[in-house]
Amino acid sequence: MKAPYSASPRLKLLQVYSGIVLLALLTQAAPLSRAAEPIVMETEPLAVKSIRVEDEKSVFATVESLKVIPARVRISGTVAEVRVVEGDRVEAGQVIGTVGDEKLALQILSLESKLSALSSQRDQSRADLKRYEKIFASGAISQSTLDSARTTYTVAENSLKAAQSERDVIRRQLNEGAVEAPVAGRVLDVPLRSGTVVMPGEVLATIAEENYILRLDIPERHARGMRIGNPVRIDREELGDGASGEGRIVRLYPRINDGRVVADAEVAGLGNYFVGQRIRVWIPAGVREVILIPDTYVTTRGGMDFVRLQNGDGEVLDVAVQRGKTSDQGVEILSGLRDGDQLRQPLP
Repeated sequence: MKAPYSASPRLKLLQVYSGIVLLALLTQAAPLSRAAEPIVMETEPLAVKSIRVEDEKSVFATVESLKVIPARVRISGTVAEVRVVEGDRVEAGQVIGTVGDEKLALQILSLESKLSALSSQRDQSRADLKRYEKIFASGAISQSTLDSARTTYTVAENSLKAAQSERDVIRRQLNEGAVEAPVAGRVLDVPLRSGTVVMPGEVLATIAEENYILRLDIPERHARGMRIGNPVRIDREELGDGASGEGRIVRLYPRINDGRVVADAEVAGLGNYFVGQRIRVWIPAGVREVILIPDTYVTTRGGMDFVRLQNGDGEVLDVAVQRGKTSDQGVEILSGLRDGDQLRQPLP
């Protein structure tokens, strides 16, 4: 009778060794698997509900100056000097150019010679009058001779004063050859150059007063609800240094041209822009209903946006949505959700 089957010593040793290795692996893997398991906190689903928000439309506006004032020459002559170029900032009363007239200089030289002669005549007539007064006291001349000497002196004195006044007028005209900036602002255009012959009233430079506004060009369909005091907003990428980004409508023009309404808006800090520069601004255009959800509920995979939607049976599905702009209130969902939908947080 054969003995029952028994494994060889080598096979028994291999079985024992395999059991020890398997037990070691299980004891090491168990703590790791338990530590790696995430703790998922189930929260209440988020109910989707549409809300009413202010609708905004983008329009273009241009930076304009409230006052564009020309600096004009006041005398005829030749432009001797132009001290400004386009883009320079000037102060009120600053001399920006000079106009010279050679005829005025010649007239002054002529009057200086005339004044010298009249001054000599005045001095001679005064000396004659004093001598006649002494002689008249002795009774050697008549009263008529003395009166004639007084009249001669008076005429000479008045002639000298008239010539001095005429010289002052010409000097004033020469001083008016200095063209001054009428207001403080920025030079937009300098149409004249040195050596140009000009007449009184011609424009040496055009100056934009530094009180800039935004001139909006609004389509007629968006302008029906516009009112003075309505806010306007500038895109952040459009902002310059010092611009506030917020403003308000201060004037609405009553005429519609080519289906558009013109309005003026005040925005602080527009001095860093160029006059005539176009800027995109946002204006209120009524109220609309939108669906806003926290952006943490939206995930993006493969270029598409998804949310986790819980149906009536409690099943959670990934649903593709189309997202709109993001604001402080959340992300706007254009399509894929409706009122009453229940959302779950995305999986970690």
